Amino acid sequence: MQSLRLHAGLLGEYFAQYLKVRVGYRTDFFVSLATSTAANLFAFAVVLILFQRAALPGWRFEEIVFLYGFSLIPYGLFNVLSMNLYEFGNTHIMEGKFDRVLLRPVNSLFQVLFENFRIESFFEAFTGVVIVIWASVHMHIHWRVESVLLLILFSVCGGIIYISIFLLLSTFSFWFEDRVGVHPPFWNLLAFGRYPMSIYAGYIQFFLSWIVPFGFATFYPGARLLAHGDFRHSAALIPVVAIVCASVAIFAWSRGVRHYSSTGS
Repeated sequence: MQSLRLHAGLLGEYFAQYLKVRVGYRTDFFVSLATSTAANLFAFAVVLILFQRAALPGWRFEEIVFLYGFSLIPYGLFNVLSMNLYEFGNTHIMEGKFDRVLLRPVNSLFQVLFENFRIESFFEAFTGVVIVIWASVHMHIHWRVESVLLLILFSVCGGIIYISIFLLLSTFSFWFEDRVGVHPPFWNLLAFGRYPMSIYAGYIQFFLSWIVPFGFATFYPGARLLAHGDFRHSAALIPVVAIVCASVAIFAWSRGVRHYSSTGS
């Protein structure tokens, strides 16, 4: 408990200090926010145009919009920390900054994961909430307390799944030193989990469910919130998948830290 309180306090200090830096460079923050917003609006416009013209069997247009909106919530939460993982191989391994991390009396994973924050990504999650509300109104969905709690739980679990997968990919840098790492191909797979699994071939559904479980981060939670009968049974596994992904990633991290050798510079 003492360690937990220490790290919780440090997290607050990390976030407060980084917030001061971003506030100090307001123009940079608002440009980043505008860029992120424009990218989300453009992607949402593509979804609207595409699925208004091409209906999917068994799925209403509003349900597709709902799934897309929900997918932005865990993705936004993940994106707050994503750059720390994406740039880990370059900034910490190749440049030798991980030596400094190991010298501090604080958990190394904690330091790396919360080194920087993309605060503007919270707006991505907010955009997702707005889209979910819009779709819910058009489908006459009445949100009850348990539904809101499920939305929060699924959003957190989805964020944990994303972070865990990319943390696991980051640990490869301990064995294979490279500035880019293995993230880019998997980054491109993120979008596949935003749409109904039924549009994919069976082997792709299996891959997105049990190999790289992006489907459990976005689609299956969205299907459960929509009470879509074909997939709602998978909802019970969402917290389990999140815990398993986090456990595997943390184990790989601990092994990687033991394997790490300094650059010597």
